[in-house]
Amino acid sequence: MEALIWIILPGFVALAAGLLAWFVMQSRMEVALAQQRERLAEERGALSAEKSAVSASFDIAVRAAEDRAHRQAFDNFLNELTVEQRHFTRENRTLLQNRKSLVLQERMYFRNIPLSDWVEHEILLDEGADVNRLVQDMTIFDKAVVNIADIPRPKALACR
Repeated sequence: MEALIWIILPGFVALAAGLLAWFVMQSRMEVALAQQRERLAEERGALSAEKSAVSASFDIAVRAAEDRAHRQAFDNFLNELTVEQRHFTRENRTLLQNRKSLVLQERMYFRNIPLSDWVEHEILLDEGADVNRLVQDMTIFDKAVVNIADIPRPKALACR
């Protein structure tokens, strides 16, 4: 029996040492795997942060390009709006007086398409008035006003 113990005991010790080595190696592998997963998670986080930053900057760039295209299209549209202007003098003769007036007619165009009918504005002329200067100063379609909200209003109307 003692010989059997001497034969089984080294086998048992070898088996226990093998199991101990297996548990130690298993725990080392789990630690290495946990460290690798941690590095992988950090890299994924950095990659997703970079991707979201690039995506955000790309979205901003796309939005800016769209806004620029809209502004440019609107500017091109406004540049193609033109005003045709014609004027003549009209004399109204009555028995007692002779009135002379300047008739200014304007029509707005988009390219060659009329957008409005002739708008007529009549100005009474004094003796010796410069007709050309009055025509240059008077216009119905004011080019300086683009938005209707920017039109200067009298104080009585602006209070409403």
